[in-house]
Amino acid sequence: MNEQPSAQSHADDLYEEATHWHVNTGNETIHAKRMPGRFRTLKWITGSIWLAYFLLPYLRWGGRQAILFDIPNRQFHIFGITILPQDVWMLALVLLFFAILLAVVTSVAGRVFCGYFCFQTVWTDVFTWIEEKLEGPPQKRRRLDEAPWNFTKLRIKAVKHLVWGLIGVLTGITFTLWFNDAYAMWLNYFTLSVSPVAWGAVGVFTFFTYLFAGHMREQVCFWLCPYARIQGVMYDNGTILPAYDFNRGEPRGKLRKGAIEEGKGDCIDCGQCVAVCPTGIDIRHGQQEGCITCALCIDACDSVMDKIGLSHGLIRYASMDELGGKPVVKFFKRPRVLVYAIILTLALVGISYGLLNLSGLEIKVLHERQPLYVLQSDGSIQNKYNVKVLNKTTETQRVRLFVEGMAELSVSGNEESLLAHKGRITSYTVFVRTPRSNLKAESTPIIFRIQGENDATLNSSYTSMFIGPKP
Repeated sequence: MNEQPSAQSHADDLYEEATHWHVNTGNETIHAKRMPGRFRTLKWITGSIWLAYFLLPYLRWGGRQAILFDIPNRQFHIFGITILPQDVWMLALVLLFFAILLAVVTSVAGRVFCGYFCFQTVWTDVFTWIEEKLEGPPQKRRRLDEAPWNFTKLRIKAVKHLVWGLIGVLTGITFTLWFNDAYAMWLNYFTLSVSPVAWGAVGVFTFFTYLFAGHMREQVCFWLCPYARIQGVMYDNGTILPAYDFNRGEPRGKLRKGAIEEGKGDCIDCGQCVAVCPTGIDIRHGQQEGCITCALCIDACDSVMDKIGLSHGLIRYASMDELGGKPVVKFFKRPRVLVYAIILTLALVGISYGLLNLSGLEIKVLHERQPLYVLQSDGSIQNKYNVKVLNKTTETQRVRLFVEGMAELSVSGNEESLLAHKGRITSYTVFVRTPRSNLKAESTPIIFRIQGENDATLNSSYTSMFIGPKP
C-alpha cells in the first residue's frame, strides 16, 4: 500500500521550492549568452515582423499612403479601404479578435507572444545584440562593467548608448509617420517644421525605448507589463511550455572523465540553460513568472546533449500532464480552447462581414416627426425626410437618390444628382408623396437608395417608414 505524503513533507516541498524561486529585481544586469539553435533562428524570424512597423508607412496606394491613420480628418486608410468613426464597431471586433487569439495561443503554448513577438522582447534582443557586438560576450561585458573608467571603456559605452539612442529616435519618428504622410513628415523633420505634438511623440518614444530596451529589459516584463501576469493565469496542466524533465535529469551529476556518474540523471549541471535565459531564471526549478517561453534554454540543453552523446528533450516543450505521466489531451479537445476558438471565429466572421459590406457611401434617413404626415389639397399624403449621405471616399461624389417600395410615389428633392462631400456627411431634405388610396396601413416600409453617378459600385440603402392616417 502506497503511503500518502504527509502534511509536513508537503510543507517541506513548498519550502524547498520557495528557497529556489528567484526573480532579479534589478540589482544585477543580466548578460544572457547567445547560442545558435532552431529557437534562436525562429526568434529572429518572428522578430523581423516588426520591420513592417518601419517600412509600411512608405508604401503608396492609389496616390496616397497605403496605411494612414488620419486623426484630424477622422479617417483610417488601409490600402483601398477607408474606415470612419461610424465603422468603429469593426475596430472593436479586431481588438476582440487579437485579444482572444492571445488567449488561445497562451492556453495552448504559453507566452508565445512574449517570447517571440512582443516589441519589448524584440527591441531588447536588438539592443543586447548591439551590446555584444561592441562589448563582447557575457564574461567580457561583466568585466568591462566592473573595470574602472578609462578612454577605452568610455569610447565603447558612448558608441553603444549613441546607437541605442538613434534606434529610439527612429522608433519615435516612425510612430508619427503612421499618422501623417511619411515623405512629407521627413521633409518637415529636416526643416524643423513639424508640430510640437510630433516632437513630443518622438521624445517620449525615444526616452522609453532607450530606457526599457537598454536598461530595464526583463524588469518591464516582471513589474510593468500587465500581459505578463494576465497570461500567467491562463495556463493549465495541458498547456505546452518549455519544461525540464525532472524524472530524467535528477539527481544531477557533474560530467567526470567523459561520462556521467552512475546513478545520476542526464543533467550535468552545466548551467547553460540559465546562461542563455534573457530573464535570468533557472528552468530546472519549474515554471516561474520570469519565463517568457522563448525556448532558448532548449537550444542550450540540446547543444550540450549533442556534445555528451545523449538524446534531446531533457528540456523541451511539454505539458505538466505529460511530465507527470498522465494522459495528454489534444489541445482542440480542451473546453477552454474550444470556448476561445468559438469567440475567435465569431469575431472573425463579424470582421469579414464588415469588410465585405463596407461601402464608400452610406445613407441614413430620419423621418420628420412634427408633423408625421401632411394631407395635400389633391388628397395625397406627404412625408418629410432628412437624408444624410456619408461619403467615405477620398473624392467628392455625385449620387442619385431613389425611393422605392410603394406604387405611385412622387419624390421632391432628388430631381438632380446630390453632392456628397468627401470624408463627411452631407444632409438633404426630401419630400415623398403618394395617393391616400395606396395606403393599406398607418405605416408602410419604403426604401431610400443612393448610387454613385459615375461609379455604380458605390451604393447604399436604408429602410424607413411612410406614415399616413388610418385607412
